[in-house]
Amino acid sequence: MANANVRVRFCPSPTGNPHVGLVRTALFNWAFARHHGGTLVFRIEDTDAARDSEESYEQLLDSMRWLGFDWDEGPEIGGPHAPYRQSQRMDIYKDVARKLLDAGHAYYCYCSTAELDARREAARAAGKPSGYDGHCRALTDEQLATYKTEDREPIVRFRMPDEPITFTDLVRGELTFTPENVPDYGIVRANGAPLYTLVNPVDDALMEITHILRGEDLLSSTPRQIALYKALIELGIAKSVPAFGHLPYVMGEGNKKLSKRDPQSSLNLYRERGFLPEGLLNYLSLLGWSLSADQDVFSIDEMVAAFDIKDVVPNPARFDLKKCEAINADHIRRLDLKAFVEACGPWLKAPHAPWAPEDFDQAKWEAIAPHAQTRLTVLSDITQNVDFLFLNEPVEDEASWTKAMKEGSDALLSTARAKLESADWTSPESLKAAVLAAGEEHGLKLGKAQAPVRVAVTGRTVGLPLFESLEVLGKEKTLTRIDAALAKLTA
Repeated sequence: MANANVRVRFCPSPTGNPHVGLVRTALFNWAFARHHGGTLVFRIEDTDAARDSEESYEQLLDSMRWLGFDWDEGPEIGGPHAPYRQSQRMDIYKDVARKLLDAGHAYYCYCSTAELDARREAARAAGKPSGYDGHCRALTDEQLATYKTEDREPIVRFRMPDEPITFTDLVRGELTFTPENVPDYGIVRANGAPLYTLVNPVDDALMEITHILRGEDLLSSTPRQIALYKALIELGIAKSVPAFGHLPYVMGEGNKKLSKRDPQSSLNLYRERGFLPEGLLNYLSLLGWSLSADQDVFSIDEMVAAFDIKDVVPNPARFDLKKCEAINADHIRRLDLKAFVEACGPWLKAPHAPWAPEDFDQAKWEAIAPHAQTRLTVLSDITQNVDFLFLNEPVEDEASWTKAMKEGSDALLSTARAKLESADWTSPESLKAAVLAAGEEHGLKLGKAQAPVRVAVTGRTVGLPLFESLEVLGKEKTLTRIDAALAKLTA
């Protein structure tokens, strides 16, 4: 059922290249918002000056546009809760931290790193939880005075409640966290810089986010955030606690979580290889969700119409590149011919194309396109598939040459050339009949007879349908290339 009050957010950090796990999270949030007719807030979490970069920020925006994700509030659009970059909201966080301290929901912690490490080690040795032990929760005036004379710079910690925290995860059902497993935690660094643990929930509260759909790796921080939301409600900063849904891990090779360092996790890899956004998103949607038990290929509109966060399964999903490629191939075949011709355009120009710009022939490309469309896995495959049309000579592939040019290939090619010369070049069937007849004269079936012809003309043993390719290439170039192959064979 549609719910226009739904407000979700996608809040990446601009650090490095976007990865497919991030895209899957963006997809589920975007589909959830669009399914309900709600609002998608695009927010940039750029408080880590050491790692964030403007280049990564621009890449994020470009990636969102390429994927087809529109947002209702955020960078370049604005909205009632601007600004949408955390680096521009520091005064807000400072004010909220002060209010939390004044109300007793937070306190200054003067413990040094060495002291914390020593106490954690002692707790582990005693078989106790090793989280923060509340040492600074209730300091005496004397202790405070001592710490101040030592010029210690305190951090700010949030004071967790002493009772269990229970919530219903939209994906995993009811979950309970006990106090000993969720100790007090830092929200402001000693230098005054706010931490993710503060800025993320504060922004969600002020931007009135109703549903938080995020990765399973953040599940352990949820009770902390719920406690903070309740404090923010008490202070009049938040209106309610949002609902949480934690999406399953995306696993890579060896059943390990797919990390940003895994080569196959980079979104740029899929763009550079020529995946369609629709194909990639279709596959990523299957990492935790499905349209139906017997349908893996569907449009983004179909996904939006059917998407329900309650249908997401909690089990880890394995990223399968072969299946991703197969689904992308299905989406390539779904394109109408004009859209396919246009989509391949970037791979038929520099820097991808090995031929000179003036040698490209749009008419030939459009003539061969219907035969290419059914054979591509990714759009970048088109360059190698059609290079024989636009290069002055076919590529030199010694492995293909050795495989196709067996003893007697020169005699076969001579016969095939003669028959092709007298064939009807407006009919692929006529060209096929010519090569078939040449093969029969040499005791060869079509498959073996056409192999030397294909390599002589295209340079490769595999490619687009041969006789349609010869027709588009034309009689003169085809015969010239067969002549060149014969010269090489008889040299």
